[in-house]
Amino acid sequence: MAADVKRLKVGILGATGMVGQRFVSLLDSHPWFETAVLAASPRSAGKTYEQAVEGRWVMESNIPNSTRNIIVMDVENDIGKISKEVALVFSALDMDKEQIRKIEESYAAKDIAVVSNNSAHRWTEDVPMMMPEVNPEHIKLIDIQRKNRGWKKGLIAVKPNCSIQCYVPIIKALEKYKPKKLEVTTLQAISGAGKNFESWPEMVDNVIPFIGNEEEKSEKEPMKVLGKIENGKLKLAQKPEISATCIRVAASDGHMASAAISLGMEITKEKFIEAVENYNNPLSKLHLPSAPKQFIKYFNEENRPQTKLDRNAENGMGITMGRLRKDNILGWKFVALSHNTIRGAAGGAILTAELLKAKGYV
Repeated sequence: MAADVKRLKVGILGATGMVGQRFVSLLDSHPWFETAVLAASPRSAGKTYEQAVEGRWVMESNIPNSTRNIIVMDVENDIGKISKEVALVFSALDMDKEQIRKIEESYAAKDIAVVSNNSAHRWTEDVPMMMPEVNPEHIKLIDIQRKNRGWKKGLIAVKPNCSIQCYVPIIKALEKYKPKKLEVTTLQAISGAGKNFESWPEMVDNVIPFIGNEEEKSEKEPMKVLGKIENGKLKLAQKPEISATCIRVAASDGHMASAAISLGMEITKEKFIEAVENYNNPLSKLHLPSAPKQFIKYFNEENRPQTKLDRNAENGMGITMGRLRKDNILGWKFVALSHNTIRGAAGGAILTAELLKAKGYV
């Protein structure tokens, strides 16, 4: 797609929360998308964006000048107005799941493309749950979705949970070696809970060995991402079987995974690394603005990747991996890392939207 492409006007639903703020930051000066609408709860509606986030702006960069004075709209009551302003919205809503489903469907019914960071529609049968480098072919579910629902231009696409972002690409890269089982422990940053150390002082110098519903998501969502479309429906993958433990750690950003994997075929360490680093990225020829140049990077150093050093690889969109070694039980073990609010949230959703635009769905 040409670099001088006309910028598409987009909106952000739930723009005042942590993920909404990340969307605002990442979309500032985006070459394809222009932020035209910011929407949130009635509490924020009618205020400028700067007023709405006063005292709770948590990004390292300042509020972009392009959004500072936008008047925040009501995410539910202003759907009619918003649908006249934008062609696509990013959903970062933090509400009851049933309420989110209804809101997202209402926008799609108004001919708006909805790209959601929320889990509400992840298991809706005709909604693709996308990691663009891993399952771009799932975009075809949108044709089925539109036929099912009578939508012409509207659509809903979602991104998977942040916890799976760093290890699912590695499973995919090893596909020809037939992954059978994966045991994974994720060490997840506090921003995954929408918090920082100021708002969650209990996490300073602490580790909490439980994150509600996270282990189920970490085990089941990869099966949809790795599934295949057959006879007009998505058939879930059956392998690898995944066992997950999810732990909250005292890091601001970045989810790390310590994983062990068994494969159905013999492989050398060199072949393993080659499969990962030379992954045949299906996005490589599309020149999407947010796509990392190198999707997965392997570190030979024994102490890498590190959360603080490596979470921002490829502007936070890259996956990093290291410590590949033999495992006496499953065969191989490794450590992987991704940025949870960029690759795992807003950045991953923006990349999905770029793919939708490149493929003519928006």
